[in-house]
Formats: sequence, structure tokens, C-alpha cells
Amino acid sequence: MSVTPFDQLAQSYDAVWTNSTRGRAQRDAVWREIDGLFHAVDRVLDLGCGTGEDALHLASQGVRVHAIDASPEMVRQAGARGVNAQLLRIEDLGRLEGPYDGAISNFGALNCIQDLAAVGADLARLIRPGGWLAISWMPPLCWAEILRIDFRRLRRQAGWRGIPVYYPSSRSVTRAFAQFALQRRRSIAWGDHRFFLFQRK
Repeated sequence: MSVTPFDQLAQSYDAVWTNSTRGRAQRDAVWREIDGLFHAVDRVLDLGCGTGEDALHLASQGVRVHAIDASPEMVRQAGARGVNAQLLRIEDLGRLEGPYDGAISNFGALNCIQDLAAVGADLARLIRPGGWLAISWMPPLCWAEILRIDFRRLRRQAGWRGIPVYYPSSRSVTRAFAQFALQRRRSIAWGDHRFFLFQRK
């Protein structure tokens, strides 16, 4: 199996991002949005779990988290921390069985997915009616990049270390999750990420 950029980053990811001032501020902002959504014994799916930081946060509240990631090394790191982590691409959600009480996806994991509508259909099957879907993704434009005169996101697709990255519009994201009702949205870190909270219809 070939080593991906995410595998290469896994060991240092928490030091470089999770525990950095910027990374902690952004993650705390997302946690403020999702805290209270799920309750003890709820079953929640974490899409693109990375090293398991969000899964551990929810687990500390008694939530049963099933975490998935496409990177073997990220899954290994998460598992070593006690996370119920499975090696699985988001595109392969069809292999899972529900129901789940909700799902989360933080910090652009969904930006690596070309067909968001297919993911939306899979999640609609997996999440019970009334369940929550909380996602944080990178939009086509943010103020930090405007100030740097960096408009690569506007092309809606770019590359990162050989991996395609997509920057869908808010309308495209809402349309992809048409079987969910958008409850609230907010910008995070000068628009670097956007947080959308959906509820299964």
C-alpha cells in the first residue's frame, strides 16, 4: 500500500496543527457548535477522523463514536489513543450499517470528495430522522487568502501534495445534503472554514 501525504503527516499532525494556537482556536469553535447535540450512548459517525481529537472529545461526553479515515497511519494514531477507528474512505460509506444518531466531519475532510451528493445520499440512509450532521469545510474564498492575493480556491479544484482538493460553494453543499435541513451556519477563522449544521428530515 502506498504512503499518502496524510500518512506522512499523521505522527506530527497534533503537534503541528491540533495543539497549535490557530488549530486549537478553530477546533474549539467547532466544539462550541456541536456540544449539546449528542448525548450519552448516542452513536455518532466521525468522517475523516484524523488522529481522533474530535472523537475523543465526544467520547468524553459518553457518546459512542465510530470513526473512519482513509489514511492507515491516521487510523493507527487514533486507535492508539483509544478511538474506535476504522480504515474506510468516506466514498465507501455504503459499506456501513446504521442507524446513527448523527455524524461529524471536521476541517475539510469533505473537501477531498468530488461527489458530495453521493455522500449525502449515504448519510441520509445511515442517520436516523432527526439526527444531526455537523460539517466544517473549506469554501471557495476566505479573507486570509484575499489579503494574500491568493485565489486558487476560486477555481473550485486545486491540488495538495498530489491530492485533488475541491472547494464547493455553500449552495452546492446545501444541495448535496438535500435530505437534511440546514439549521445554522457560521464562518470560522476569517472564513477559512465554514460550519454547517444539518438535521435529517
